[in-house]
Amino acid sequence: MTRLMIIVGSVRPGRVGLPIAEWVRDQAIEHGGFDVDFVDLLELGLPFMDEPNHPRLRQYTKQHTIAWSERVDAADAFLLVTPEYNYSSSPALKNAIDFLNQEWWRKPVGFVSYGGVSSGTRGVVALLPVLASLGMIRVGANVELTFGGRQVVDGVFVAQEKESAIIRKELDELQTLAEGLAPLR
Repeated sequence: MTRLMIIVGSVRPGRVGLPIAEWVRDQAIEHGGFDVDFVDLLELGLPFMDEPNHPRLRQYTKQHTIAWSERVDAADAFLLVTPEYNYSSSPALKNAIDFLNQEWWRKPVGFVSYGGVSSGTRGVVALLPVLASLGMIRVGANVELTFGGRQVVDGVFVAQEKESAIIRKELDELQTLAEGLAPLR
């Protein structure tokens, strides 16, 4: 079974990313093709990058980095649930990505982005060169939520049919790419 890591990319109080990510997790479980690792960066609690060596060397000195490395290394595919902050990506998500290097290599990545009128897409665009340099492969289908917070009712994200259809396609693509890329890792 494909190991899918879903990362909640926001750590802000009152974030809408958590209920959105919980919906994504439920969709991945319902899909049936994934062993899901749900990572809430708030709970993970990585400090600002504190390793003395470049991540490409994999000479980690901190237990939190070693544990994060093992977890990311075990994943076959990623779904990043990410906001847009000031026309860019979430600093917590970028930090979590920057802690590692080879662990991301030749693994597919999809996005569920949210924000205002831009649907968080500028946050995704800011991450693309970083993820490409790490050897990650982006899927074509991505859920983009315009004012996604409006779809959170009593702490639960309520998807419309459009988002439900796109997430199913995105999950299918992640599974197919994860299987295809496995021999290249």
